Amino acid sequence: MPDDAFVHVPVLLDLVVELLAPVPDGLFVDATLGGGGHAEAVLDAHPGLRLLGLDRDDAACAAAAERLARFGDRVEIVRSGFDQLERLVTDRTNEGASAVLFDLGVSSPQLDVAERGFSYRSGGPLDMRMDRRQSFSALDVVNDYSFPQLARVLTAFGEERHAHRIARAIVDARPIVSTEQLASVVRDAIPAPARRHGGNPAKRTFQAIRIEVNRELEQLADALDGAVSVLQPGGRVVVMSYHSLEDRMVKEHLRDASTGGCTCPPGLPCACGAVPTVRLLKRGAWKADADEVAANRRSESVRVRAAERIPEPA
Repeated sequence: MPDDAFVHVPVLLDLVVELLAPVPDGLFVDATLGGGGHAEAVLDAHPGLRLLGLDRDDAACAAAAERLARFGDRVEIVRSGFDQLERLVTDRTNEGASAVLFDLGVSSPQLDVAERGFSYRSGGPLDMRMDRRQSFSALDVVNDYSFPQLARVLTAFGEERHAHRIARAIVDARPIVSTEQLASVVRDAIPAPARRHGGNPAKRTFQAIRIEVNRELEQLADALDGAVSVLQPGGRVVVMSYHSLEDRMVKEHLRDASTGGCTCPPGLPCACGAVPTVRLLKRGAWKADADEVAANRRSESVRVRAAERIPEPA
C-alpha cells in the first residue's frame, strides 16, 4: 500500500454522529482527524458546524484535505498534536467549541504501511513516529535506553508482565534496527507457556514503545483538560479509546470534571466547594456490538465515553 493511501474505516460512526447531533452550531474539533471519516459524517449530519481538524501525521492531513474538500471553507486542517487543542481553539473563537472528538490509538493506514514501523506483523524500520518531523523514534528507544529505562517503559505503557526479561533481551541483542528483529527478540524472551495465549507476544512491547515515542498519554492528559475547558455550554466531548491505559485516563478526567474534583464522602452533599463542569452522557462506556466488530475488527477493543458541558452556576 503506498504511503499516501490513507484509507481508514471509521469506528462506531453512527454512534459518534448520534452523540454529536444535539450540539449547538459552531466549531467542531476533530482532534485526531485521520482520514477524515468521522469528520465527514458529522459535517454532513450537522450543517451548522465548521471543522478544525488536527493530526500530527502528514499523510493523514493530506488524505483528509482531499476527502473534505467539498465542504469548502467549513474545514480547516492543522498539522498539530492534540495537546495544542486549547490554544488552537482560543486563537480562532471566543465562543468556545461546540464539539470535540478524539479517536485514539494507531490508525489502520499507519499499521498497514510497513515503512512506518508500527506493526509487529511486518518487517520495517524501527520508526513509530506519528509526526515524522520529529527526530526521536523507536530506534532511539530500543537502542539507546538503559535497561531500567526500557523496563519502566514496558511496565508503565505496556503493562507487560515480563518487562524485565524483555528489556534485558533487547539490551543484549543490540543493535536492533527492524520491527521484525525486535518482535523476534521479544518473542524469544517470553517463557514458552506465556506465548501460547494472549495474542502476539510482541503486542504490549510495541504499544509501550509507540506511546513513549509519541508521548501519547502525556499529550492526552493535556488535551482532555483543554477539551473540557474550551467547550461552550451544551457542547460535547466524545473520546474513543482502544486500550486500558487510555480508557482509564479518559474515565478519570471526565469523572473529575463531572464532580468538579469533589473530595467529599460518597452519598453526602458536597461541602468542599467543588463545581462540576460537565455531565456524563453514560455511566460507563459504549462498546461495539457483534455486527460492528464483524464489519470492522478494529472496533473490538473500543470504549467510547462522552460528556456535555453544563452552564456555570449563577
